[in-house]
Amino acid sequence: MKKLFLLSLTLLGFTMAVSAQDISDNAIGLRLGDSDGLGAEVSYQRALGDSNRLEADLGWRNSSSYNAIKLTGLYQWVMELDGNFNWFVGAGGGLAIFDGKNALKGTDETALFVAGDIGVEYNFDIPLQVSLDFRPELGFGDFADDLDFDIALGIRYRW
Repeated sequence: MKKLFLLSLTLLGFTMAVSAQDISDNAIGLRLGDSDGLGAEVSYQRALGDSNRLEADLGWRNSSSYNAIKLTGLYQWVMELDGNFNWFVGAGGGLAIFDGKNALKGTDETALFVAGDIGVEYNFDIPLQVSLDFRPELGFGDFADDLDFDIALGIRYRW
């Protein structure tokens, strides 16, 4: 009986400690990182509940050597650290398309990748969110058949 009481108290304490935080229904902005050579991405977040959301990022590059597009989708769990300061972890994947020009002409490739995500964010009292995240990506395809690490600063408008 004593063990059951202690277990119940522990579960109740854990439930109270993992309280729901206020995440925005929508946020859109930029994710400024390497993005495997594509640079900045347009980033959109959509809340699915009190502590879960989807993030979709679109990066593209149009240079004299190649054109490339990268679409990433992540499911994220958001946990409160302190007030407006949260941390998050997520998993997902995406698609990358590469179209070579000039010396790379005829090099048209498509690759799939899986990705993880971990980071911190701060939601200001104004509708602004700033985040810093680390995203490892494992690619499957000719031009993206490796493990890449991306660190990025995100700036988003929340509503």
